This record gives sequence, structure tokens and C-alpha cells, in this order.
Amino acid sequence: MIIVLTGIDGSGKSTAAHALVTSVGAHGGKAVLLNNHAGRRTMSVLSARTGIRLPKRLAEALETTFRVWNVLVSHLRASRFEGLVVMDRHLYCQLALRTTKGLPRGRFLPWLLKALPAPDAVVHFDIDPGEAHRRIVARGTDDETLEDLIAFRDAYQQLPEYKDFVKVDATLPPAELARQLEGVVNQLGQRRTESVPRSAVTKRN
Repeated sequence: MIIVLTGIDGSGKSTAAHALVTSVGAHGGKAVLLNNHAGRRTMSVLSARTGIRLPKRLAEALETTFRVWNVLVSHLRASRFEGLVVMDRHLYCQLALRTTKGLPRGRFLPWLLKALPAPDAVVHFDIDPGEAHRRIVARGTDDETLEDLIAFRDAYQQLPEYKDFVKVDATLPPAELARQLEGVVNQLGQRRTESVPRSAVTKRN
């Protein structure tokens, strides 16, 4: 089973993902967390330290290259793993970022999305950009403006894939948010069980 987590920075994706994987393991299951980052935080920190800002298209090209590589590696690892695969970010995130920069979707990323195995669910962490910005400022590890977060939130909502995302309230405490994710996983598992033909169940038994 593969679930993908999306949402603007500061929505708590990584924290909830770690909590979910830990919970599954604590209950005897198998789960792995794969991070499909694009190197944005690293480039943001370097830019702040050096005062050098890359041209928009060059920065996006580098981010897309890193993201695509990580997504491909993650799907390869997922194909060899028996259990729950949690992917923190995916190509949907890069498509949203392209929108924030006024760039078109293009053909490659949408094509790659269709070519790769579809996740069982894309869970979107819904949060007010103001709250997300407060969290980012509090952790002090990266720099995002409120305007950028608002644009990123709007860009996600403009994705044609967004209507099929499972939305969760990212303002909930981490423990409650993790329980919501567990509920999503349990529902997916139940649907899988119900979709297995009775004859197949009989043969396995």
C-alpha cells in the first residue's frame, strides 16, 4: 500500500508521517517512510547565507530534477517492500510549485504521474497559511514568506488532481493527526479486503 502526503510547508507532514510509521511498527505491521524532497530548503538556506538567488527557471529545473530522481528511487524501493509505504511529498508538490512561479504544468511531470504506480491515497494536509508560517518561524530551520505559502496553498487547490485528495485538518495535535492517518490506512485496507474475490480468500485459507 502506498500513501502520499502533500501540503504546504509547515503543515506537519513529516512529523505525522514519522508518527504513523512508528505506530504501524508498534502494532506489529511493516511500514517505511520515503522522502521525496526537491532540495528547496537547502537551496533556500544557501541563498540566504550567500545572498545569491538563482533565476526562477534554473531553480525550478534543479528542484524538478531532484524531485523526479527521489520519486523514481522511492517507487523502486516501494516495489520491493511488503507493507505500508508512506511518501512524504511527490510530483504533485512540484506541479503546485510550478504554478506558484507562473510556469505551465508542462507534459513531462503529468506523463510521469500517469506512468508511475498510482498511490492508494494522496492525503493533503489542510492548514491556514498563517498558522503554517507561524510554525516555520518557530522552528527556525528555513525561510518561507506568508505570501509564498498562500500562493502554494492556492496552487495545490488548482491542481486537477486535488479533487481526489483525502483532506485532513493539519491544525490538529500531532497525535490526533496521526490517528486520522491511521484511519485512512485502515479504511484502504478494509476496501482491499472487501475487493478480494471470495474464491481467492478460500484458496489462501
